[in-house]
Amino acid sequence: MSLTLTNEQEQLKQVARSFAREHLRPLLAAASQETDPLQRALLLRPVMEKAVRAGFLKSLIPAPFGGMASSGVDAAIFIEELASESPDFMISMAGPLIALAPVYEVGTPERITRFVAPFLADKGAPLAAMAYSEPGGSANFDAEAPAEGVRTRAVLDGDEWVINGSKAWASHLGGWDGDGPDLMTIACRTDKGVSLIVAERGHLRGHIDVDEYYDLPGLRGCLTTRVTLRDLRVPQGNLLGTEGDGVRLTRNAFQASGASIGTFSVAAMRQAFGIALRFAQAEKRGGLLPIIEHQAVADILADAKGKLEAVRLLSWSALDAVISGRPGASELALHAKIFGSETGLDVINDLIKAVGVTAYDTNFPMLRHLMDVLAYPIIEGGDVGVRRRQLQAMMSDPAYDPLAASELS
Repeated sequence: MSLTLTNEQEQLKQVARSFAREHLRPLLAAASQETDPLQRALLLRPVMEKAVRAGFLKSLIPAPFGGMASSGVDAAIFIEELASESPDFMISMAGPLIALAPVYEVGTPERITRFVAPFLADKGAPLAAMAYSEPGGSANFDAEAPAEGVRTRAVLDGDEWVINGSKAWASHLGGWDGDGPDLMTIACRTDKGVSLIVAERGHLRGHIDVDEYYDLPGLRGCLTTRVTLRDLRVPQGNLLGTEGDGVRLTRNAFQASGASIGTFSVAAMRQAFGIALRFAQAEKRGGLLPIIEHQAVADILADAKGKLEAVRLLSWSALDAVISGRPGASELALHAKIFGSETGLDVINDLIKAVGVTAYDTNFPMLRHLMDVLAYPIIEGGDVGVRRRQLQAMMSDPAYDPLAASELS
């Protein structure tokens, strides 16, 4: 085991960084001037097309299914570089990480080939969405009556599923044009429990209504909507696995995205730390010396850097475990999500204190990273409502081995 980047990883880092600085930095500036959430998100499309031509989307598809993702560390390096300039863009492009995960796990070879094909293209801006969350909340999506649980319903009519219900929060539920993404994996209730059914763009067109475009305080370029599915007809064979297996498949699908939130937090901390460090090295704030010479400020910076590095290594390990299928993947992904997101929020808040009131100026670049990182404890399965409960259930099992995740049993 080595923690030194290989030549290939170094090249990946440089390619991703160059793309991010050339294309995502000006995209962020343009998006900051647009007040309409739909128009703001549509600014991402031409840049997404460039990313697809560069092969970036393929890098999110595992190699066994035709893509180029072979290492979780590679994925973390790639995500960090793009998310450092525009987490909005990275989240929008990363839909296949979640939506296709159940396809890889239980899909037949024919379904895998068909569902993955749009995301192996060398042109366009294909989108995937995991339609999991609902307007009334989804922390208890697996709850049975008399609780509501998942409200979206799929009823078998001949050889087709007819799906009705509302979904929210996942990026690009409505697609670029309101007719839906190229692929949507839908968590819905069938006669035998919560199930996952895949709808393709041709099925969605004419049967999806965008009810609201959310105007988010952070991650402002993400096209985030609330949609209604109306009499959506999908072939019976688009059921993933078996009826009632949706809870397990959904939780597994959110492993990769949970682990990646740790890396998104690293990207935000990295940017905020750089801003605070440069400020502390240059600003005297009326005194004789730069404020980094004051112990209190130096301590904040030192603690922030240590936490940043800790979350980076945890996230590398978690993504690598998920992509390679190591036994400790579930636990490491939960820690990366919970510890990573909450540490990111704490670190940036502390860095703001080190800068002082200047950080509260919207013209100072620190607040943008705070608004982004505020989202990380509550998206991709909220830390309180979902992720900590999963960790509690894991540790409550008498068979739980605290050394297993680190492979030290």
